[in-house]
Amino acid sequence: MIDQAIIDKAAKHFGRLVKEQAERIERVKQEGDWVDFARVRPVSIGTLGGDGIGPFITAEAQRVLEDLLKSEVRGGKVQFKVIEGLTIENRAAKMKSIPDDVLTEIKTCHVTLKAPTHTPEKGDPWPNLESANVSMRKALDLFANVRPVRVRALGIDWTFYRENTEDVYALGSEGLQATSELAFDFRVISAPGSERLIDAAFAHAKKTGKTRVTVVTKANILKTTDGLFLDIARKVAERYPGISWDGWYVDIITAKLLDPARRSEFQVFALPNMWGDIITDEAAEIQGGVGTAGSANIGKRYAMFEAIHGSAPRMVKEGRAKFADPGSMLKASAMLLAHIGYGDLGVKLDKALEICNQYEKKVKITGRDTGATTKEFGDYVLATVRDSRLDSRWQEYVAKDSAVAKR
Repeated sequence: MIDQAIIDKAAKHFGRLVKEQAERIERVKQEGDWVDFARVRPVSIGTLGGDGIGPFITAEAQRVLEDLLKSEVRGGKVQFKVIEGLTIENRAAKMKSIPDDVLTEIKTCHVTLKAPTHTPEKGDPWPNLESANVSMRKALDLFANVRPVRVRALGIDWTFYRENTEDVYALGSEGLQATSELAFDFRVISAPGSERLIDAAFAHAKKTGKTRVTVVTKANILKTTDGLFLDIARKVAERYPGISWDGWYVDIITAKLLDPARRSEFQVFALPNMWGDIITDEAAEIQGGVGTAGSANIGKRYAMFEAIHGSAPRMVKEGRAKFADPGSMLKASAMLLAHIGYGDLGVKLDKALEICNQYEKKVKITGRDTGATTKEFGDYVLATVRDSRLDSRWQEYVAKDSAVAKR
């Protein structure tokens, strides 16, 4: 039998979490309106190098962005700031997933471009710090994780809206080891948190001419938490009469994304945090791997854009960092451009990445000296963006893919 003292300790632990989350929900309910960064000038872009290959691919993405925005930088409309200190060494030394001085610097920027950061796991040599990503999402209230995936030849054009500040990630470092044989982690889903995320997904569908939103849960098993998420989806859907919606369980949607007969039917997804993390990695693999996919973390006041893959410390250890693929960071950079009001440049960069990654592949990244360096790939992308035939080249490939998808 478990000693009563252990039960009392667990009750106190859980009570604290309930109180903290209730206070957070009240803050969510009082948040203001969206900031339109297309109207903010100058707009400040912070870059965070992170760990492993992070500094290499972030520097390349910044180089590309500075090239595309050079007239805006000269005109004082855009400014870049390199923010140091988000390395695992500094975070461990200060026992903070985001050191206070680093967070202060981040908050001086309107948007940030963030490299992968190492998240300690049980058994590795680093202290048990919370994920820097999770901490940043919570500190800046970046509640919507937006990940587009497009493979035209397969008829795939998906946009995922993953809730970013709740679920098991919100309390991932607050688990309870009741005894040596019994451990608990906690999951939190709130009505206000779910509503703003699901509404953002429906709003995106309406803005982009989509007609369907798919809500992913495991509400048949997780009846309380995922059940609430699904209930909120029903409520939000009533505001968007021109958009249909359906609910899918996470296990079957995982299979159906691989089903050639069904996957082209999906358009926009809304998912709780955990399911969104898993499903979007699967979707990225269909597109060509996590190196081809970028991610936006959007809040009403701040935004952060990042690669969706890890920091690959082995590449640094083996001296291969200069061969790291910057594709995911460049994809995130295209999303960043659109968010700060340079949508035309974002579209050009997006088209160039499709040409370079999916179609021509004239410069190939292998992660080794058998392929291109990070800079060589960046040069290839920039040259493609600058090509006066960019649109016609892209349209030729799209036409071929559309024909294939219809067969």
